Amino acid sequence: MGNREPSLELRAYAKINLGLDITGKREDGYHDLKTIMQQIDLYDTIRLYAEAESGGSGEKGQILISCSDSLVPSDERNLAYKAARFLFDEFEITDSLLIEIDKAIPVSAGLAGGSTDAAAVLMGVNDHFGLGLSREELISRGVKLGADVPFCIMGGTAYAGGVGEELVPLGAMDDYIVLVAVPDTRVSTKWAYNAYDEMAANGNIRHPDIDQMRAAIEMEDFGCIPEFLGNVLEYATIPEYPIISKVKNTMMQNGAAGALMSGSGPSVYGLFMDEDKAAKAYDVLDMFDLVPEERIFLTGFHNQ
Repeated sequence: MGNREPSLELRAYAKINLGLDITGKREDGYHDLKTIMQQIDLYDTIRLYAEAESGGSGEKGQILISCSDSLVPSDERNLAYKAARFLFDEFEITDSLLIEIDKAIPVSAGLAGGSTDAAAVLMGVNDHFGLGLSREELISRGVKLGADVPFCIMGGTAYAGGVGEELVPLGAMDDYIVLVAVPDTRVSTKWAYNAYDEMAANGNIRHPDIDQMRAAIEMEDFGCIPEFLGNVLEYATIPEYPIISKVKNTMMQNGAAGALMSGSGPSVYGLFMDEDKAAKAYDVLDMFDLVPEERIFLTGFHNQ
């Protein structure tokens, strides 16, 4: 749509899982979860360019996707496209829309990159077209697009249960420096959950205490968060992708208070209290080629 100014520009923030537990599997194939999610200051930029329909045809509005990362589909497979189409169909919007995605969050990394883009588009379409949907109403629509979308709409720090739609905001945390490293590999979320199911059937899974972590955050006892970090999907993913364990160990050996894989991986993050130690761990990861430099991020918690 040329060089004109966007109708709306938004930031779509990545998330990490401070804790992730699987409590069961539903008949529909989805898993029941208990997780604590936290947004971080790593984000994609979403620009919406809307153009009013002038022919009076009343036909569905056209939606186009443009993305800076060639790994991201620029068609109806894109979750941001699905988010826009969902609202366009429901509210019979006939305008045309170009969604421009400037990616900074690595693809298939366990950082909710696709989900946060979809959440931003839901909020952006709602705002620009004056649909009047509340945050709760957007969340109820977001869960139909993906398990992480509701949290990405809520933002900040939150407990999530069910398939991700049972959200409880937990207030702001800002005590930690976050080092995120994304090994140059891709992990299928579907594969990770299936592999976990096979392992869980044989037992020997140590489940993180999500309830205790939630209680600590609610009491603002943030200093103990690193000791509660846990993600059951590591049982499936690390044996297949040992680089994840190497990155975790490197962070711990270089001053992290705690380190964990996020989501289904391969992203690993470390929580640091000391900025110099975080910077040193960054340098070590880069120096020994464990993770490409462009896939290492020194950031922090993002609070709404």
